[in-house]
Amino acid sequence: MRLDIPEYVKTVIKRLDEKGYEAYIVGGCVRDMLLGRKPKDYDVTTNASPNDIEYIFKDYKTIDIGKKFGTIIINLKEGEVEVTTYRKEGPYIDGRRPEWVSFSSSIEDDLSRRDFTINAIAYNNRKGIIDPFNGQEDISRKIIRTVGDPNQRFSEDYLRILRAVRFSSELDFNIDEDTFGAAKLNSNHITKVAMERIADEFYKILLCPKPSRGIRLMEEMGILEILLPEIMPSIGFDQKNPHHEMNVYDHILCVLDNTPPILEVRLAALFHDIGKPHTMSVDEEGVGHFYGHDKVGADIAKKVLKRFKASNLLIDQVYALVREHMNHHADFKEKGIKRLIRRLGESEIFKLTALQKADIMCSNKEAQIDHIIEREKKIREIIERKEAYDLTHLNINGKDLMELGFERGPIIGKILEYLLEQVMEHPEYNHKDILKDMALDKFSNNS
Repeated sequence: MRLDIPEYVKTVIKRLDEKGYEAYIVGGCVRDMLLGRKPKDYDVTTNASPNDIEYIFKDYKTIDIGKKFGTIIINLKEGEVEVTTYRKEGPYIDGRRPEWVSFSSSIEDDLSRRDFTINAIAYNNRKGIIDPFNGQEDISRKIIRTVGDPNQRFSEDYLRILRAVRFSSELDFNIDEDTFGAAKLNSNHITKVAMERIADEFYKILLCPKPSRGIRLMEEMGILEILLPEIMPSIGFDQKNPHHEMNVYDHILCVLDNTPPILEVRLAALFHDIGKPHTMSVDEEGVGHFYGHDKVGADIAKKVLKRFKASNLLIDQVYALVREHMNHHADFKEKGIKRLIRRLGESEIFKLTALQKADIMCSNKEAQIDHIIEREKKIREIIERKEAYDLTHLNINGKDLMELGFERGPIIGKILEYLLEQVMEHPEYNHKDILKDMALDKFSNNS
């Protein structure tokens, strides 16, 4: 079998080869190529030492990202290539780092320290495939299996449990029975992993083609209850509502699968109904209602994402989407739509409608999304016509108002807000002279 390695990666391998060293592409890029997928990046492993690598590529920009662990990045015009010296590792003492690392002359030593068999395959054009742990067979069988004893592999780095979930979700592979059992047995140790690393892996699971698969695997392993206890009350929670055919948890996972793979949208899908078990009331006819669950869900999302050490931007984006997701019931006139665009911004408004469409489609078989499609059309028209929905869109500003004689201070903001309200309803008013006259007519006695 011959794999089609990009020329710039071949350049790295060829140069190491010409200097008398072995070099192979390794890991995820080999796995992806065997699956017929285009790799996102390419890693090379070699028996050259880090100092040798830097010397051999001294005419290129190199980045030392972990020299004591043997890793140097070579910056080529077409892209970066991460080159790592063959390694052997000692026992892991903290669930993340080995007690010692030593460089090796054996590719088999290097492959033996990797997490899963599908990632423990190396290749170059001269020797072909190096696969001491039958990773190719596991790829053909669609199996995620650890290299060697799964308990040992997971105890070395408990994040590998989440990585097993992610690869299963991403590739639509099953997890080997022994590997799954060890993951479940070790799931309580996931708390030993830094939250930033957990969150990064969790986000990758959410961005898989079918994220519900990963969430259900996490539930079965016992990890979901540890990392996201807030979702547990939704499991099997009967909505007692004729408009909803699924329990809350199944509905959440359906919405998750039907939203676009944009992190803030997928997170909003995960949290959008998480407040329902906390807000349920049942009327005299036995029908369940969930007044205020959007606000409760938004607050829960903020709390969880802070725990995940998410950026303020991501927290704000998810909070707003969850908080606004129920407004698809509102019969917005054009002015109401403009206010909505103002609250969310042009970059976020279509993320909201994507969430709302998935939410409606996952409620019941008769549900229709025509009104959301119509709303999207109106939003596009407002944006394309450049109609004002924000203070910055007004053809007047605070300086203009002060030149009319209004004093600097709160009155300026009050006038601009009033003018925006008028312009949102009557776009033809958005001319400086008209706005000046309106300001003077309404507020000249208050100046």
